[in-house]
Amino acid sequence: MELKGIHHVSAITANAKNNYDFYTNVMGMRLVKKSVNQDDTSMYHLFFADEKGRPGTDLTFFEIPRAGHTYEGNNSISATSLRVRNDESLHFWKKRFEEKGVEHEEIKEQFGRNVLSFTDPEGQRLLLVSDQNNQGVEAGIPWDRSPVPQDKGITGLGPSKLTVPNAEKTVQVLTSILGFKKTGSYSSPVAGNADIQVFGTGEGGTGAEVHVEERVDVPKERPGRGSVHHVAFRVENYEELGQWEQRIKQARFPNSGLVDRYYFQSLYFREPNGILFELATDGPGFATDEDIEHLGETVALPPFLEDQREQIEAKLTPLDTSNH
Repeated sequence: MELKGIHHVSAITANAKNNYDFYTNVMGMRLVKKSVNQDDTSMYHLFFADEKGRPGTDLTFFEIPRAGHTYEGNNSISATSLRVRNDESLHFWKKRFEEKGVEHEEIKEQFGRNVLSFTDPEGQRLLLVSDQNNQGVEAGIPWDRSPVPQDKGITGLGPSKLTVPNAEKTVQVLTSILGFKKTGSYSSPVAGNADIQVFGTGEGGTGAEVHVEERVDVPKERPGRGSVHHVAFRVENYEELGQWEQRIKQARFPNSGLVDRYYFQSLYFREPNGILFELATDGPGFATDEDIEHLGETVALPPFLEDQREQIEAKLTPLDTSNH
């Protein structure tokens, strides 16, 4: 049993329309699924990814219209990375961010790679990471109908950064239970803080890393719009997910049990610092109920919600995604 890398990251937006506009028109990602939160069908769940929503390329958002401001801090997934092909792409994005008024920092080196930190309009903490020298989990393929040139486009999810008050507890779960291996560390940008530790799984590289930052100088994060809800890791198939369920149970972690999300199957649990992890299968994928050419154009519902379509759509604010 070996996790293959990052599967998806799910975050919170207060405005699905503005969120859709930013991630498709500015970031050039493809909306591969317009669905609802299966645990609360009154809210949209939008999936932005590569050309066909390969596992490891999905950045997803739950819309919570009254979500308040995020007060950043501990016990959080404090940064999400997006992969680009090379260093040249970072310079393209820096210029694009300047033109589009996107708040960003300078390009800098982090763990032997060049990165470009930025925030979306709701303060979502993001960074672009260059795959110039990367080896490991294969990247996705950007959509060729994106407003961003395909060779500069987002190719998938890079490392997730976890900020916790007690790194040892999180590291124990990552290594002893989930099978990650420590691959190195780099200096914290916060003076006097411990180095940020890097853990990899599967084939490793940018698509299969978690970075753990220990902070004792900040309060617990109060999540809202622009915060991350959970990070999911890739499992080969449903049979293996069942084996993971047994391992999580044996470790005495309360968990969701196996959950059918239709596009993949999942298992959720919280590690001791309160961060929500999901294990999710690679298949069956987003083309299960929509033609690959028309992903994300209409509200897609799994079969177990289809008989409620009329009531569900009546509660949603219309969101036109037909020309994305």
